[in-house]
Amino acid sequence: MRTADRRIALGLYRTGPTRHLLEVALEQGVTDLDTAFNYHHFTSHRTLAAIADDLLPAFTISTKVGYFPDGHDLAPARLRVAVERSVKELGRTPDTVLLHNPESSVGGFADACAVLLEMREAGRCKNWGLSTWDPRPLLEADWEIPRPDVAMVRAGLTVPVGVLNAVDELVDRAGIAELWGMAPFAGNADASIWQTVDTSAFLVPGQQGSALQTGVAAAFAIPAVSRLAVGTSDIEHLAEAVGGSRLEVNTETVTAYRALLRERATVSAGAPSRKDP
Repeated sequence: MRTADRRIALGLYRTGPTRHLLEVALEQGVTDLDTAFNYHHFTSHRTLAAIADDLLPAFTISTKVGYFPDGHDLAPARLRVAVERSVKELGRTPDTVLLHNPESSVGGFADACAVLLEMREAGRCKNWGLSTWDPRPLLEADWEIPRPDVAMVRAGLTVPVGVLNAVDELVDRAGIAELWGMAPFAGNADASIWQTVDTSAFLVPGQQGSALQTGVAAAFAIPAVSRLAVGTSDIEHLAEAVGGSRLEVNTETVTAYRALLRERATVSAGAPSRKDP
């Protein structure tokens, strides 16, 4: 994928949105926002509209439904209400509505997908899709669903091989045409590992970038995603992430890395337990 086709989304999971942060995001060329019905104690949509209603038309907004004050639920009636409330509180139609961690309620997955397709056809969103932290439980179930417009999955060097392989299978099984990434640093870009592990091997030679930038670049390729949600309230962090999205990834290194992960997973699966004779 060309670097020009990649984009950073400002993720609002841990980040309380402020007008200044949104203004700086636009200055950096970040025009995607990623939020959810339940973020910030179910106030994220109202907060965005209150502090920046005039800025929101400049953003492409994705949100998620599936969590409620009493827990996770994919009941069709509750999802419809959540989508309608999201539209009302944002003061505009979200560009994309995603099922939030559908693997938490696998039994209602197919009906939930049908509801989001219904919401798209009713004009309550422009696209619909899935946001899954670990798609393996979904793949263990028997389902047929309409084709999602997009799926958002974990991306980057912290993603376990089992999850990466499940993402590949989900894409094939559901016919997903566009894949987005999230959590490139597993929620902690300041962890010491990013300063001790050399990730520059994932870049085409001749480029330079900080540990954060090379981690972002790798996340766009593991797995291959067109958009990467980065949660931060630090303006410098956001600028670095944007810079990382412009670095060119060494596809041969990525291919070798994925092959090594699969090989190690196969060896581990075939290794006898300590209780074997």
